[in-house]
Amino acid sequence: MKKYKVGYTCGVFDLFHVGHLNLLERCKEQCDYLIVGVCDDKYVTDIKHKEPVYGEEQRRRILNALKVVDKAEIVTIEETDDKILAWNKFKFDVLFSGDDWKGSERYKKTEEQFEKLGAKIEYLPYTQGISTSQIKKNLGKKS
Repeated sequence: MKKYKVGYTCGVFDLFHVGHLNLLERCKEQCDYLIVGVCDDKYVTDIKHKEPVYGEEQRRRILNALKVVDKAEIVTIEETDDKILAWNKFKFDVLFSGDDWKGSERYKKTEEQFEKLGAKIEYLPYTQGISTSQIKKNLGKKS
């Protein structure tokens, strides 16, 4: 039996690579049902100031095709920034997030909010040496 029933993680997942797969596999190892939020195109352009190679619907379809993902859905800027909105939408037991957020003011607040809801946050390490930005750079594209 796994540690959690429903898990949630969120990301852009543009130019899907082994780092993305490692993250999703680590998430799925800890939960029975994994929901993946796919940041909408507006989030990528307005917040990350990047142009996605693949549009939100294509990225969602790729993730839904993976056996480690039970459901991938497009999420708005608001749902990406405010994890309580994401929780209200998906009712997950655990949010999986990159360990670079651990200890940040934003996530300390989220941990406090989640505690009242009975939800947890699990911080997972990133795969070193690969990123979408690095792939774009290697291909000679501006990221």
